[in-house]
Amino acid sequence: MKKYLFVGLTIFTFFFAPYNLIAQITERPRPEEWKQLVKGARFIDRILPMPKGKLSSDTWGAKNVLPRYVDNGIEDRTRSYWGGKILLGDDKLYHLYVCGWLESSPKGHAEWPNSIVYHTVSNNSIGPFVIKDTIGHGHNPEGFRLKDGRYVIYIIDSYYISNGLNGPWELKKFDFENRDRPIIEGLSNLTFAQREDGSYLMVCRGGGAWISKTGISSYNQITDRRVYPNVKGEFEDPVIWRDQVQYHLIVNDWLGRIAFYQRSKDGLNWVTDPGEAYTPGVAVHEDGRVEDWYKFERIKIFQDKFGRAIQANFAVIDTSKADDKANDRHSSKNIGVPLNPGVLLTMLNKELPTAKNKVIRVKITAENGFNPQTDIDIKSLRFGASSEVNFGKGSKVLSVEKSNKDLIVNFDAKGNGITKDEFAPKLIGKYSSGKLLYGYTRVPWLNYNEAILSARKPIFSANANNKTALKIPVENFGQVASKQSSLTVTCLIGNEQKSLGSVVVPVLQPYGKTDVNVLTDYNFEKGKEYAFSVTVSTNNTKVSLFEFKVIPFK
Repeated sequence: MKKYLFVGLTIFTFFFAPYNLIAQITERPRPEEWKQLVKGARFIDRILPMPKGKLSSDTWGAKNVLPRYVDNGIEDRTRSYWGGKILLGDDKLYHLYVCGWLESSPKGHAEWPNSIVYHTVSNNSIGPFVIKDTIGHGHNPEGFRLKDGRYVIYIIDSYYISNGLNGPWELKKFDFENRDRPIIEGLSNLTFAQREDGSYLMVCRGGGAWISKTGISSYNQITDRRVYPNVKGEFEDPVIWRDQVQYHLIVNDWLGRIAFYQRSKDGLNWVTDPGEAYTPGVAVHEDGRVEDWYKFERIKIFQDKFGRAIQANFAVIDTSKADDKANDRHSSKNIGVPLNPGVLLTMLNKELPTAKNKVIRVKITAENGFNPQTDIDIKSLRFGASSEVNFGKGSKVLSVEKSNKDLIVNFDAKGNGITKDEFAPKLIGKYSSGKLLYGYTRVPWLNYNEAILSARKPIFSANANNKTALKIPVENFGQVASKQSSLTVTCLIGNEQKSLGSVVVPVLQPYGKTDVNVLTDYNFEKGKEYAFSVTVSTNNTKVSLFEFKVIPFK
């Protein structure tokens, strides 16, 4: 994984040209390494042409978006639409919760703070969607279903909750516990992914990661820094989702009009894949015609029963937001773009491939409409760590064998690049038709559901024996019980890190907490601020690091 992190992060460490905030656009130069990426390396490669619909020029919009499919997503001459998340109901209808405002609003696009959330429906995920009812005020809606069956529609600063997709809806507010960590760029444009036990991971606009036990109970901040790529960018519009293999995250640099794609085993520690996740120009017709929308924002993901991303929905506008005036020819809408979901893979090796293990066995699962025994260009397949496969490297095919309707592919282990920390090896190749084939798999030797131990700031008190006592709360936000661990506190004194002591952290059940106590003979100066680090380790492996500054005694 160290090698992958080098490829996934350091290639983004390049200088960006100066930009003008007023213009809302700047050109971001791409790193040279991106020129070596193969088809299937970038998330943008998964974006498919829009299905044919009602093609029309008799509508609003600049020339760059005409003619277009006016029945894709939702649009009309009365309202400007923005944001929007689709939920598939038990009624087999597709429910898009989208916000909008009257096109006649004197402020034009600047009317967005007064958005109304609309409940719209369609008999398919592409549209057209039509308004069924109005939920209430709110902007940037994101919907999800709780473990108890209720539905939540998040909006900036609040959320609506209902027993069903058709309401009635009750307006409430989330509780947020930052747990002594700085809230990164505020709490707006939140995005949510359900974990295996029904709890929820949330990432806020600034890139902080939070966890709620139920999805509506208090959200607790886990990270003290953003989880986004280590690049300069004006980030917003994160979207996260989880499938059977891993967590996914896309975040948009709105000024550079380029989005980045990341993956994670636990939703807290992320690797960044090279290449664009999306850019303007991804709304393409089957004949190659492009709906050249000025901006693509507020991406939301629609998933299949396996959790795979099968459609991206965007808020799009035909011109700059400042140029969208009341009752003019400009406006915004929500569109749906299909995605290549990838194939279902299972890695059959029980142990990490080594020099002794010369073959990697991968099963490709048959699905409705897909026969892996006949529909794959076998010679095109490459398998291994993404850092290898994305650049056309990785393991090559030795042989194949049938397994009922599935196909087992035996790869030469040479050049696979898989390390003990690799959590999602990747397959890239082609279907017999020549179209892109890709997929990810878990590895049998890795534990995908681990404890998440996280400490807070110590509570300092003077000890009768001229020592200082530090009481440190520790919590487990994982879905499984923790193992006995250790906690170490260090303090920067002068130019040196001084260890103040270590203590055992007992086993904690999921969402459990305890206080551990450290005694130190160091006497802190009254009124002086110090820099501390609290490290929690399990089996000699660091599982969390919390760095902060505090005045122990005021």
